[in-house]
Amino acid sequence: MAAFARIGRRNLTSLSPSVLLPPALLICCRGIASKLFVGGLSFYTTEKGLSEHFSQYGQVVEAKIVMDRVSDRSKGFGFVTFASEEEAQKARTEMDGKELNGRTIFVDYAKPRADFGGGMPIARGPPEPTADS
Repeated sequence: MAAFARIGRRNLTSLSPSVLLPPALLICCRGIASKLFVGGLSFYTTEKGLSEHFSQYGQVVEAKIVMDRVSDRSKGFGFVTFASEEEAQKARTEMDGKELNGRTIFVDYAKPRADFGGGMPIARGPPEPTADS
């Protein structure tokens, strides 16, 4: 902490929180409004291609295509995260219903992930014997 104060020649209390936080945490704190859901993707669409297509509307922080674990093939949807909410809104209005790699894509704001329990599965074991058996 003292090293930061000496380098910046100022007290850490005067620094904004964004200076001290890593970029991934800033995206998380910024909210879901700058993250877009992109559905209807072709199996041949790559993350690089998705990023390039959307970068004409602003700075793309991340482009992620969701892959099937078994077949290692695209599930046909992905997410694009923009640096600002305004850029995300512009990309949403411009790209929704457009064609990308021969498929009409659907763009909307991403919704927060639902918690499906995750973690360790519940081990139930064999069924209890009944009085009839």
